[in-house]
Amino acid sequence: MTDNNTSHTAHDENLNLIQANTRTLVGWREWVGLPELNIQAIKAKVDTGARTSCLHTFGIKEYKKDGKKWVKFGVHPKQGDITIEHECHAKVFDMRTVRDSGGHETYRYVIETRLKIGYLCYPIKMTLTTRDNMKFHMLLGRTAMEGQLLVEPEASFILQAPQG
Repeated sequence: MTDNNTSHTAHDENLNLIQANTRTLVGWREWVGLPELNIQAIKAKVDTGARTSCLHTFGIKEYKKDGKKWVKFGVHPKQGDITIEHECHAKVFDMRTVRDSGGHETYRYVIETRLKIGYLCYPIKMTLTTRDNMKFHMLLGRTAMEGQLLVEPEASFILQAPQG
């Protein structure tokens, strides 16, 4: 006679291993691309503690295009170098209140754009915010990782930087 709890546990462990093998392994920080925003490479902190991804932006201006709400904003893709600046445009997906790790709430634009990480390229949602005082200009949150990525917290830059 088999113990149902034991067989379910073994089945669950096997399923977890299969699912882990189908995901791309990433380190706690990786180079990613945002091709729809014309950003070839930006260093991102892979943050399993953050639900939503976010991007450091400046000069956000809202406008209408084909009756839809859009935003224009600037991005400094290379940390520590404000001489390199990209002007980006994106359709507004939503507006939402986000609470940071310090408990402070801000109301942010949410956009949907494609993320290029390793050989993967898929749509994610991200908020636009000011991260001047933060080490990383982009956080990759766990909703953008679901079903795609597996994080190795001891590793950095496992994947090759995206090429243009």
